Amino acid sequence: MTGDAALPQAVNVTATAPKTLADRIEDLLPQTQCTKCGYPACRPYAEAIAAGDASYNQCPPGGIEGVARIARLMGKPVIALNPENGVERPRPLAVIDENVCIGCTLCMQACPVDAIVGAAKQMHTIIPELCTGCDLCVPPCPVDCIAMIPVTGDATGWDAWSQKQADAARDRHDRRIARLAKEREAAEARAAARQAGRPTAASVAPEASEAKPAAADDAEAKKRAIIHAALERARKKKEELAKAGAAPKNTERVSAEVQAQIDAAEERRRRLGLQGDEASANPAHNDSDH
Repeated sequence: MTGDAALPQAVNVTATAPKTLADRIEDLLPQTQCTKCGYPACRPYAEAIAAGDASYNQCPPGGIEGVARIARLMGKPVIALNPENGVERPRPLAVIDENVCIGCTLCMQACPVDAIVGAAKQMHTIIPELCTGCDLCVPPCPVDCIAMIPVTGDATGWDAWSQKQADAARDRHDRRIARLAKEREAAEARAAARQAGRPTAASVAPEASEAKPAAADDAEAKKRAIIHAALERARKKKEELAKAGAAPKNTERVSAEVQAQIDAAEERRRRLGLQGDEASANPAHNDSDH
């Protein structure tokens, strides 16, 4: 045996950073992104618990089981859910009264997981498979057309919500945050270009623009199929309502306040370059770009 043959073969090892306490706490949260804990999302709440700035009993969607999970992780006693943050309850599903919806897009902007599809001054609809029951779409609705309907019977907390659903909700939330950041950067770049007198990306000839990213993976294709199916259901229902003479009657003569909200939403979409039919129908259309 030669000297070279006696040398051990190289082994490729991928180093992964160990999970922090905040990472492990976040893994135990239901990822509804409802803000009931007093923080803007599940991740900031997990970081606050890890830093000792928040108690581990402030998540109503997780309920007492959620409190127990974090207590076990941190070696602390199980305590009651803080009533100031809400109560444990059956998981609700947002339902839009599509005959009253005026298409202001405010609910779409409030949804933390892109579970609402629609277009300005057009009927909106909820994608049931994606809704986390966070309630955040209800307050901004100017015509009070969104109801939260319990859909899990007597099951509450983690009994009404699976780990698979939590993981999917976290992924959608993270994608939304990344998309919004990208849109803000693009808007700022366009504003800077206008101030400098340079052409924006929208004014560049199509052949000069960069090639679009490759097709999305199977998960993205499934998500898009769900969204397209929801849009098709909404379109058919709108046609049926129109034929029955029951189409929305409050989209033409809205109040000045509501019209201002619609105009503001449309202006924001225009600034972000989201005026196309597909973009208006689905605010998550750029997810495959990251």
